[in-house]
Amino acid sequence: MKTIPPIRPALAWALVLLACAPVQAQQICSSATNPVAFGLYDPQSSAHVDNTGSITVTCQATVSLLIGYTVKLSTGSSGAYAQRKMLSGANSLNYQVYTDSARTSTWGDGSSSTSFITDGYLLQVLTPVVKTYTVYGRLPGSQNAKAGSYLDTLTVLITY
Repeated sequence: MKTIPPIRPALAWALVLLACAPVQAQQICSSATNPVAFGLYDPQSSAHVDNTGSITVTCQATVSLLIGYTVKLSTGSSGAYAQRKMLSGANSLNYQVYTDSARTSTWGDGSSSTSFITDGYLLQVLTPVVKTYTVYGRLPGSQNAKAGSYLDTLTVLITY
């Protein structure tokens, strides 16, 4: 009877990883948001109004390995990243959203000197991966704004 030598642990892991590598299941990612709400604004104050919101990304697949994705934001109603605007009828109020708490990196799509979130995960089997990202908002002080309810909508784009 011929005996087969045992497989070493390092080789066994390599075989497992190679066996899993070609497995590709459909990946589905979605997002949910908690908006940045600035509250009341005093146009006579020079102080910035800072607040946060969040974007939660959920990715689901039967089996996935080494998945990466990006989270990008649109310009909103202003059509430009340089200065986003909330609208109340014909009136506008400038604001900006950032990827960092220091509010130095404008969250966008990578164009016009903006940044976006790049993330991912190593391995997922049957259970969703959920990650939450903070959106740092700032409403600059001393804007000549009329009374009203101001609103803007940003589109979240997840690329994977």
